Amino acid sequence: MSSDPKFQSLHQEVADRLREQIFCGQLLPGDFLDESQLCEALSISRTPLREALKVLTAEGLLRHEPRRGCFVNQVTEQDLDDIFPVLALLEGRCAFEATNRATEADLSALEGMHQALEAFGKSGQLNEYYTLNFQIHEVFIALAGNRWISQMIGDLRKVLKLSRQQQLRVPGRLESSLQEHLALFKAMKARDPLAAEQTMRHHIESQREALKQLQSSVLNPAIQLLEKKGAVK
Repeated sequence: MSSDPKFQSLHQEVADRLREQIFCGQLLPGDFLDESQLCEALSISRTPLREALKVLTAEGLLRHEPRRGCFVNQVTEQDLDDIFPVLALLEGRCAFEATNRATEADLSALEGMHQALEAFGKSGQLNEYYTLNFQIHEVFIALAGNRWISQMIGDLRKVLKLSRQQQLRVPGRLESSLQEHLALFKAMKARDPLAAEQTMRHHIESQREALKQLQSSVLNPAIQLLEKKGAVK
């Protein structure tokens, strides 16, 4: 790869644009990325495009098939089963370190964030809850101060975004999520890093269970319809 800063900036810019198209649904799981069309649409040569595709492949957003090219990755149920336990371990460790490292000023700021989170949860403001929930997790990661864990969490989150499933839409999940966050913050204020770690791991693992319920609620009606038509025995 070229060491020219302009080249590196260009291929990173292309990677950012394609990543955004994947996350906003312009490029869907399974879609083929036609290099000729992309070069024309983005007004670039194949070299920076291919470097950008390598970046997104390394992130898990694309898969490269020999002699065929790149496709937007598809996240399977097995992928989710594999990813969530790893994410639980990583974010659990962040909660452990954050509890040890947090200053009184940090806890004061988190107090306000959790009060707002509780208000959003109790009023059913789902989008606001999602946004603040993410910000709180980011604070824990920042307080942990481990850039390697932060990088791994970021990479796993990108892959999870491909599933486009919102676990807080499962009935009762919003309330459970809120209680888990409040329990986590209680452990932090008590300066109990082991309890904070355990609570965070449970919080992440519960997200996976909620996604399974969401998937089941989507599949069951479809299966029942097929059974009525005699397509499923």
